[in-house]
Amino acid sequence: MRKSRVRVNHYYLESFSPLKTHVLPCKNSVLKVLKASPNFGKKKLGMRRPFVLIIVLVALGVGAYFLFFKKEKKESGPKDQPLAMGENTGSFNQSFDNLMSAYFAVKDALVASDTVKANAAAAALVLAADSLKTDEIKDSSENSMIKATAKDYAGTISGWAKGLIGEKDIEAKRSEFKMISESLWTLVRTVKYSGQKLYYQYCPMAFDNQGANWLSKDNEIRNPYFGDLMLTCGRNDDSLDYSIK
Repeated sequence: MRKSRVRVNHYYLESFSPLKTHVLPCKNSVLKVLKASPNFGKKKLGMRRPFVLIIVLVALGVGAYFLFFKKEKKESGPKDQPLAMGENTGSFNQSFDNLMSAYFAVKDALVASDTVKANAAAAALVLAADSLKTDEIKDSSENSMIKATAKDYAGTISGWAKGLIGEKDIEAKRSEFKMISESLWTLVRTVKYSGQKLYYQYCPMAFDNQGANWLSKDNEIRNPYFGDLMLTCGRNDDSLDYSIK
């Protein structure tokens, strides 16, 4: 018995035949021989497997996209929304005005390089920070931690102001003022202080080119870290105006 091989539309048929040659007179005969071959079903299934596998993988990919990515996008949407907060009371706003006035007095004293005035203004800043009416802050429904956060920052500002008073050197006082400014800027944004427009100014050369920020009620630069040496060195980095409704 001899093995013969027949090509049909780019496929090969392998079968055993007692003849040396295997003649297929027509298409129907070919099909009959193919169907009779024990390998026919296997070869046909083998050709379908890659195509079926591709369809299954595509279906799984589409299902995974709608199941995970669409869901994640929907759930992550509200997280990008800003925290809402009701208007603060008049007494809180007044206490915050006092805090800002004391801070600006410290800044002006450092611009003038006057340590005596800086100490007096810092003492007023300690009192204003300790007296800030954080209990009257209206928490939002999304964030009940506004009161606690504001109280922490007010305490931090008070501590740095006390440190400023304790320093003898003007440069050391300016270093404490830098920390006060950073804490106050965060506090302003936390409580959304609406008393006036504020500018967040920056000097890139302060503290050996490390840079430092401060707050101002004017966009004009009056540098508290250099005073008359470099009075207008700096730029406006940011501004806030929560008084706009």
